[in-house]
Amino acid sequence: MLSPQWLDELRARVTLSSVIMRTTKLQRAGREWKACCPFHNEKSPSFTVSDEKGFYHCFGCGAHGDVIRWMTDQRGLQFMDAVKELAQEAGMEVPAADPRAAKQAEKRASLIDVTEAAQDWFVRELRSDGGAKARDYLASRGFSDAIVREFGFGFAPDNKQAIKNALAFDEQMLVESGMRIETDDGNHYDRFRDRLMLPIQDARGRVIAFGGRILDKRDGVAKYLNSPDTPLFDKGRTLYNLHRAGPASRQTGRMVVVEGYMDVIALANAGIEDAVAPLGTALTERQIEMLWRMVERPILCFDGDAAGQKAAMRAIQRALPLLRPAHSLAIVRLPSGLDPDDLIKQRGAKAMEEILSEPAGLLDTLWEFERDAQPLDSPEAKAGLKARLLVHVDAIADPDIKALYRRELLDRFSAFAFPQRERQPWKPEGFRGQQRPVAKVDPAALKRLQQLVSGQGRDRLTAAVVAGLMRHPSQLERHEEALAEAAERDANIAAAINPLLDMAEMLEDGGELPISGSSGQLAPPDLSHFSFLREGTETEDAREDLAEAVSLLVERPALEAALAAATARFETDPEGAFAEQQRLLKRKLDFEARLGQMTSLKAARANAGSPQDLGPSRKPETAGEQETD
Repeated sequence: MLSPQWLDELRARVTLSSVIMRTTKLQRAGREWKACCPFHNEKSPSFTVSDEKGFYHCFGCGAHGDVIRWMTDQRGLQFMDAVKELAQEAGMEVPAADPRAAKQAEKRASLIDVTEAAQDWFVRELRSDGGAKARDYLASRGFSDAIVREFGFGFAPDNKQAIKNALAFDEQMLVESGMRIETDDGNHYDRFRDRLMLPIQDARGRVIAFGGRILDKRDGVAKYLNSPDTPLFDKGRTLYNLHRAGPASRQTGRMVVVEGYMDVIALANAGIEDAVAPLGTALTERQIEMLWRMVERPILCFDGDAAGQKAAMRAIQRALPLLRPAHSLAIVRLPSGLDPDDLIKQRGAKAMEEILSEPAGLLDTLWEFERDAQPLDSPEAKAGLKARLLVHVDAIADPDIKALYRRELLDRFSAFAFPQRERQPWKPEGFRGQQRPVAKVDPAALKRLQQLVSGQGRDRLTAAVVAGLMRHPSQLERHEEALAEAAERDANIAAAINPLLDMAEMLEDGGELPISGSSGQLAPPDLSHFSFLREGTETEDAREDLAEAVSLLVERPALEAALAAATARFETDPEGAFAEQQRLLKRKLDFEARLGQMTSLKAARANAGSPQDLGPSRKPETAGEQETD
């Protein structure tokens, strides 16, 4: 018996289009292929092949399948013959038959006989006199007869032995299929009683489990009850309605994920057929991968209340480690207090379609949730926001996506925490018409700044930030709070930042600088490898890169102080100190990598004109090197 994992590996190793094009002429159509369908006669192509998703589909006749299905349906091979031919092509060895796997497959097949028979019985019970209450409930929800039939609604009577008496299967099979419960003392009773029943089907449309909803509210009784995990059913690997939504999504190009199966049915009742739902749990990693096989950016639709927001964040946290190029999640939050059914009843299906047409991105949702999670009325609270954002960033495995998320979230944090205030033009007159005195700066401080930005110190990060703020003094107010924080932590930074803040009123973007040379321009060649100081850098790009440099300048002394504190704890708490030190060292490596992104020796030499401009053995210092006299 071939395992599902082995078959998935076989499909992954064989390129579907290369197999199909041996007998069918394919034409490239974007990221997919198209052709006239080989399964029916047509003049215009409606047959598509997607290597990324691993299936072919004809929009004319509905032919659909993977590479194995192609070999059996188009080539006419038996299943095992098709597998053996593909395995030889992929360089895989077909595993020997496993008697235990064969026995398990036989058991699953027999249990499906149980669940299919139970489904037929539940449907008959809904139509009986005892199902009148369930039929009234369905009518109150506005579900059409076609939807009731399509989704297979049924009814379980309020009798502990009803299904045992109705189905001709032994007790053990009824228990293993989840239809009956066995107590510790050996007694048995029906799991579903006095409930509206819904079949849960696998990707092939076979009934593998059930969900039941109570019709009358009762204390201590769960509103919804699902089958337990069985040899047939794993709720973390199953998406409700996938077998219907999959073909629909190929028409719409989207997949909608809602919170429960009644939401799926409400959408289908309104004509929105490309919706699925998890089954009583948060969206799992396996379910996210299943969705990505259908579409690259499934839309997660959550209720607008606090519980819906938390559910969205749980899904985001599961998805972050899995993100890969072009694959993400889109998020829709409904108006507060409304679920999909309520929204459709109050505003119509068009309103639901409009909301689904404008989903938020994963990054936008992540930022808004953390920004609004708690009041940001103190520096400590703002630092907490930044820390939470970076925790999410650290969860991303793909290095390119991780770097892009870090940049975008830190940019948003800087713009939010240090908003740029409108600069008022400096006027020589005071409030009462008296001439305002020109700001005075200590000549010694001016000299120190001149030395710092001209490359006569070793703390090049501080020097670069100072030079950048002199070049773009309009950014001083935006970063004033962060710079003051860094100055409090590090005396070397304070020596450079304090006089700069004092002379802020004397500086103008593009104006002559009070410590510049005769040309009136500040062009420290030793710092030109910083991206925001390079000639030709766009102003907006330079300001954003400068904001990242300020962020690094603030983070550095805090990181070094934390490392020193962790080292000092070794005598009293060696295990805790070691763990903390390792975490901080990882942060320091990340810090240096971020600094390296904006400082390139190659770029510095190119801008300087020749390698000698940097000195014969000059190397960019790390962020941890401090200035010495």
